[in-house]
Amino acid sequence: MDTDQHEIYEYARKRIKQKKGLYFHFVLFILGSIFLFIANKWIGISEPNNWYIWAITSWLFVFILHFIKVFITDSFMNKNWEREQINRLMMTQEKKIEQLKNEVENQKPTE
Repeated sequence: MDTDQHEIYEYARKRIKQKKGLYFHFVLFILGSIFLFIANKWIGISEPNNWYIWAITSWLFVFILHFIKVFITDSFMNKNWEREQINRLMMTQEKKIEQLKNEVENQKPTE
């Protein structure tokens, strides 16, 4: 397997792992929400306060952040984006180095 194919494989494996983690988080969120609801309503843990709504809402917010990271942020900030950013920074550094070399060469020695 050449380098490009290996890189594509590793990226695909990483994305699958991220999506799998997100799906697991979703299932855990659903089961946890059901448990919190049951703990509040049927078991009667602090029943008049309805604290489970705040817990589920907070957990939903964290799940939404996880979703955004997996499907939005990481989908456009992939290997191609990284490569493009690295190339841009390298070109900028090379231009600065070239400019400094020209400045040094153009300076007259003072004796």
